[in-house]
Amino acid sequence: MNKQQRRPWVVGVSGASGTPYAAAVLRGLLAAGESVDLVVSRASRLTLLDETGIAFRDAHWREDLATWLARGADGKPDTFGVPEGLDDVRYWAAGDLAAGPSSGSYAVKGMLIVPASTAAVAGVALGLSKDLLQRVASVTLKERRPLVVAVRETPLNGQTLKHMVTLDEAGAVVLPASPAFYAGATHIQDLVDFVAGRVLDAAGVPHRLYRRWEGELGGALPSAG
Repeated sequence: MNKQQRRPWVVGVSGASGTPYAAAVLRGLLAAGESVDLVVSRASRLTLLDETGIAFRDAHWREDLATWLARGADGKPDTFGVPEGLDDVRYWAAGDLAAGPSSGSYAVKGMLIVPASTAAVAGVALGLSKDLLQRVASVTLKERRPLVVAVRETPLNGQTLKHMVTLDEAGAVVLPASPAFYAGATHIQDLVDFVAGRVLDAAGVPHRLYRRWEGELGGALPSAG
């Protein structure tokens, strides 16, 4: 792909629990032929290590990313093949405030924060730039580009709710990581894919991650034998 034609989605991964959501969104973007710029916060590395056993390293990020995307939501390795398009993923270290996406002149389609911790929500709502994830989110808002914030925290206190309202008023899509059951989930991966699919829906990216509601009661139930 010509470098001048490249317009990626920035995916920011914060320290909240829910790294399988991020993996599913990344697989969905790549399956749709989208380019990706990836920002993995320092806190999210600890969560990723705890939830998957994967140590995400700057110097070996491509290898670690491939291992992460191959892992299922149930923790089983090699559940998925390495997605096509991985060569069009660009990684930016969380501390690199001179990274491309830190500037509004860097062409991107928008940003997806998956999962979003309450700390990330607060930082973006307050316009902070304590790391690259927060800086890119601020740039996304000021440039009037799509920003989807997949909040993964419970319960929510009043201050966080106020921050979420601030993000909504600024033009972001606040999308709680709330799986639904009408799609006929039979596995933890189905629940993860539902949330990931809703994130991609909010970004306007086509996918086939979950069964859509078609107005038919019981449509997701297995047929009787």
